[in-house]
Amino acid sequence: MQDRPAPLLTVCVCTRDRPRYLVDCLAALRLQTVGPHRFEILVVDSASAPIAAGEMARLVAGMPNARLLRLERPGISFARNEGAAAARSDWIAYLDDDAIASADWAETILDVIARPAPPALFGGRILPLWEAPLPRWWPGRLIGVLSLIECAEAGEYRAPGMPKGLEPYAANMVVHRPALMAAGGFLDTIGRYGTALLSDEEVQLAWRLQGLGYSARHEPRLVVRHQVQAARLNPAWLMRRLFWQGASSVVTRRAVGEPGRVWRALPRRLAVAALFAPAALVPASSPRLIAVRWRLAYSVGFVRAALGWQPGRAARLQAAK
Repeated sequence: MQDRPAPLLTVCVCTRDRPRYLVDCLAALRLQTVGPHRFEILVVDSASAPIAAGEMARLVAGMPNARLLRLERPGISFARNEGAAAARSDWIAYLDDDAIASADWAETILDVIARPAPPALFGGRILPLWEAPLPRWWPGRLIGVLSLIECAEAGEYRAPGMPKGLEPYAANMVVHRPALMAAGGFLDTIGRYGTALLSDEEVQLAWRLQGLGYSARHEPRLVVRHQVQAARLNPAWLMRRLFWQGASSVVTRRAVGEPGRVWRALPRRLAVAALFAPAALVPASSPRLIAVRWRLAYSVGFVRAALGWQPGRAARLQAAK
């Protein structure tokens, strides 16, 4: 019997200890408008505990085009790189375990990569599925920290005319594997480790690809729904998220060869941290002074990383506990 031809697309879902979300993610992939022979699903189990690992293995076994890759080491960047190494295709679509792909998601990806000279990386819209209502105190400009992208404009990231701050998120992102390898993959000094909220690994990759002359674009036809966890909709989580984002910004700017931007921003971040320091006395669970406190949290993370603290190492140590 001849081997089946390699698929054109690998859907890589990296997950850890969250079979409840994986159920919905895989269910949406069953309902795609293209048949399962057009794409494979690679579920990367990032060192899940035994009970969760067993549940996920059973879920994957029930799908004809899915397979499981078990890793004994945590870390989202490591998991994505291992997924790329194990993929059977040259195109990898990264999908978070709590993301639910629209019915035409795979068909849209196949359409984009079939075009002449497709971008080496393209990301899409990530719309919310709220587990609980967004609190009224939540700052409007911080919707993005919940991994949401609602931009309906197509175009090259960071190009004139595109929204400022628009970035790809690997909850819904497609990468050409040879370009990914040429850029060195996802840098293991950044990305989530357990409960440490280090971020920007996909942003780093996109900017490094652009620096190498590749195209990285926003494709709004590519849509997923992100299940926004109720546990994240509280002031304490937001402060932690902004602290780690401040540190992530420093790591990203240095990784893409822009250390000067860190030093130019440092005086301002030091001033914000000093000026707003009294706001740290507000209880973590309180929404009081939220506009001041999130700026303080971001600035403290930025300053610590700029002055030598290694957030990647700290995140790995925290996950190992």
